[in-house]
Order: sequence, then structure tokens, then C-alpha cells
Amino acid sequence: MTADVVTSGLLGQISPGLVIILGALLAPIMRPSWRKPYMLALPIIAFAQLLSLGTGVHGLIPLFDTELVTVRIDTLSALFGYVFLLATVLGLIYQWHQNDWVQELAGLIYAGSAIGAVFAGDLVTLFLCWEGTAIASVFLIWAARTPEAMAAGQRYLIMQVGSGVLLLAGTMIHYGQTGSMAFESIDPATTAGTLMLVAIGIKAAFPLLHSWLRDAYPRATITGTVILSAFTTKLAIYALARGFAGAEILVPIGATMAIFPALFALLENDLRRVLAWTQIAGLGFMVAGIGIGTELAIGGAVAYAVCSVIYMMLLFMAIGAVMHRTGTARASDLGGLVRSMPWTTGFTLVGVAAASAVPLFSGFVAKALIVSAAIKADLFSTWIALVIAGAAVFFYAGLKVPYLAFFGRDSGLRPAEAPGNMRLAMGIAAAISVGIGLAPGALFSMLPGSVSYNPYSVGHVVTQLQMLAFAALAFALVLRIGIYPAMKRSTVLDTDWLWRAPARVLFRDWNTNWLNGWMDIATAWLGARIDAILRGIGNLNEPRGAVVRTRQSGVMAFWMALLLIAFLGFSFF
Repeated sequence: MTADVVTSGLLGQISPGLVIILGALLAPIMRPSWRKPYMLALPIIAFAQLLSLGTGVHGLIPLFDTELVTVRIDTLSALFGYVFLLATVLGLIYQWHQNDWVQELAGLIYAGSAIGAVFAGDLVTLFLCWEGTAIASVFLIWAARTPEAMAAGQRYLIMQVGSGVLLLAGTMIHYGQTGSMAFESIDPATTAGTLMLVAIGIKAAFPLLHSWLRDAYPRATITGTVILSAFTTKLAIYALARGFAGAEILVPIGATMAIFPALFALLENDLRRVLAWTQIAGLGFMVAGIGIGTELAIGGAVAYAVCSVIYMMLLFMAIGAVMHRTGTARASDLGGLVRSMPWTTGFTLVGVAAASAVPLFSGFVAKALIVSAAIKADLFSTWIALVIAGAAVFFYAGLKVPYLAFFGRDSGLRPAEAPGNMRLAMGIAAAISVGIGLAPGALFSMLPGSVSYNPYSVGHVVTQLQMLAFAALAFALVLRIGIYPAMKRSTVLDTDWLWRAPARVLFRDWNTNWLNGWMDIATAWLGARIDAILRGIGNLNEPRGAVVRTRQSGVMAFWMALLLIAFLGFSFF
């Protein structure tokens, strides 16, 4: 490792993420009038801690014959750390009006775990923070306290903890094969690499592994959804950029992710679910960029992740403000809100412009890097897919969301404008999205590698404007001739029903007596085995006993993963 080693006392060992987590544990016992300012101070203190540490590796902990690096600060981790800290501040401002210490505590621990993960220099620290994000974030879903949220939270937890189990198994096998716990480039062709790639793919919402995102985010609380949108998936993008840059398999995966949400988002009535599909499409651009693997592509993926954290928070904040005032995010129940919520309307327009890569907004300058990298790498089919996907995002998010919520038909609703703290958080996010779009050089200078690119070349701007104009014309045309899908209360089936429906039959609907019969057989079989186990206990400590003899770490990881998956399945179904 080329970075300088810094060990400057206790403060030189503490991750900025740990500062937030430890500080959050004190929040519930504080007076309500002090708690919110105190919580807002935590990410500021963590930022000061980050600056004081400086570039290098910190918090070295000996473990057996290796060494854990709990804090590694370089260009890549620092940039993600900055944007995660900023997202924490925005989330705290946005939720200032509420008084729910469960959400506040869960949100801070979630953010702290994500920040700790991006600074993790070894796979063990990464795993601990990885699971910390899963456990803390599920309370943002359960805090909605509805049956739908409870069920969605259980499914979410299965996927997230399952991701951690796979990461742990891959880590142990990797250590057994290489003798190293360092979180560096990993070969996806190995067994360990495959397990870790799938683990990260779950959090990154790879196709067929994505259903947790569009299932859980709309079930969470208003502020919970905003916070959820910032961390989990972007942490996965960081992990891919750190460990799997240049993995060719990521290119088709990313292109597929960018395109396939279009049909689902077009049919959705819940606007928060539309935004969830929009987030998956944006993740596809990032995954494809990481797969391309050039400096320009990696820089574009990282830049897109930074921009996406801000503009997706902005969009979820805007629709959350609508829900706060009207009680719904269903497009069929909304319309005409521009008359009473002009500020929220304006912030929504900024968010959809950034998400749709409209010139002069943040999404445009980040997307330009990835699209150009695809052309320079002679990946013409990928370039076509990304361009079409960009136009589709403008169609189902850039036009659909503001039209159905704020313009279009008049629903008769005249709610008050969003509370001041919500508008402040949205205003900051909107200003950042516009600022990056107008002056991208500051962001480009912070990217890993040497990225020198002018996103406002005539060819790129003209091409993008043509695609946006085509999408706008198509949207106006389908509305005019009346073939746009009617927004009504309905359920859009996703790929998770391929396993949710059989699981329901398996664990809930089978004949009880039939199950009891099989349970009796299993119990009798297990009882016979227990006798043999008890007889063997006395031999465990002999030189070749099961406890004393050396086992391969990969075998141990396999059995741990198998037991945890079995436990989760029987617990949550």
C-alpha cells in the first residue's frame, strides 16, 4: 500500500463513521430541545475528524497473522465520504420538524455505518459496516408502522443480511486463498470474487436482485425514504469501483439496469416507486462505467454517484413533501399542486432535470463522461443502450412525475407549502445540482485518476437535446391521442413474485397436518443423531477432535452462510 501510515493517538484511530455512530447513541437520552442541534453537529464533527486524519491509513488493528485497516483515506473514499456526510446533513435538516427518536437514531447509525464502510481498508471492517447499514436501515421502513411496511422490511432485511452473508463467505475464502484481508482489486472469476460480486450486486440492485429497492423504499416513512435513497446503493457503487473496476461482466449488467426499469416506471401509479425505478436506471449507468474500467469511465461512474446522491434525495424530498401535505404519493390522486406548492414544484423540476441529464444540471455532466467512455472503448451497443435509457428516464421521470403531481389535471387539492426545514433541505440540494451542472470542474478535480473532459462540447449537447426533445414530443403525443397508461390503484408485479409466491405457499398455505407429519419424521431422525453427538462430545478435545483440529476457513464460512440463510428463511416467512 503506497499511502502513508498515520497513527496519531486515539483520534488517529477513529473513523468519521464511528464518530457519528457513537455520538448517535447519546441522542435518545438528551432533551428534545437539544437533540436536533446535537445530531446536526455530529456530521460536522465527523467532517472535521476526516480533515484532521489526512490521506493515508489509520486505525491499524492486528488480527491473527494479518492487520486490519479500519480507516483508509484516498481520493476515492474521501469523495464518497464527503457526499455521504453532506447527505447526512440534508437528511437531518429535512426531518427537523418530526419528533421520532427511533428514526433519528436509525438514520444516524445507518449513515455512520455507510461512511465507515467507504473508509474501510480491509474486508472485515467492510463486512461489519455492511451489516450495520442493513440492520439500522430496516428501522426506517418499520418506523412507518403499517402491515405493508413490516412485511416489506422483513423482505428487505432478508436481502440485505443475505448480502452480508455472501460477503462474509467470500471474504473468508479470499483470505484462505491469498492470506490477505485488504479491500483491493478482486478477481470476479474466483469463487471468492463471485460471492462478493453477488453480495455487492444485491445492494447495487442488479437485475433480478433489485426488487427490495422498489418494494421497500415506498413503504418507508417519508424521511426514511429520503435517507435510504442516499446510502445503500451508492455504497455498493463505491465497493464495485474499489474492488471490481474493469470487470467486463458489469458492462451488460449496467446496460440492462439502465433500460429495463422503463416499462415498470411507466405503469407505476405510486410516484415514490417511479423514483425508485429511476434510481435503478441511474445505477445502471454507474455499473456500466465501472465495467468499462477506463479512467474516464470510472471517473464518470463516481461523478454520477455523487450527483445521484443529491438529486435523488431532492426528488424523494419533494414527493415526500407532497405526501406530508396531502397524505398520498399516488399520481391518480394528485394534480394541480403547482397552485399551492410552487416552491416544491420548482425543486422537483430541478431534480428531474438533473436525473434526466438536461444540460446545465448535474446529471448531464456526469452522464457525459460515461457515454463518452463507452464510445472511446468501441462499445457501440452499450452507447446506444445508455442513450436510449437516458431518453426513457426523461420520459417516465422528467416528464411524468412533475406533470401528474403538479400540472396536468386539477385534483382540487390545495395543501399548504412544505415546512420551512423541508424547503431549506430541498433548496440546498437543488443549488448543488445546478452548481455542479454549471461548473463541473470542481467535481472533476476531486475524481480519482486524471479526468480532463469538456461535457459541453457541441456534439454532445446537440445529441442530448435531440434525445430530450424526442422524448418530450413522444410524451405530448401519447397524452394527446389518449394512449398514455391510465394512472389507477393497482399492483405492478416484479420479479420478486417469482420467489415470494412459492415461498408463501411453502411456508404458509400448505396443509398443517402434512407439515406436522414431516416434522415428526424430522424430529425422530434428529433425536437419533443427538444421541450420537452426545457420545462424541468426550472426544472433541483430542488431537484430531472436531474442535482442536485445523479447518479451512472457506469450509467454516460455507456452513455459517448455510445456517444463517436457513434461519432467515424460517424466521421471516
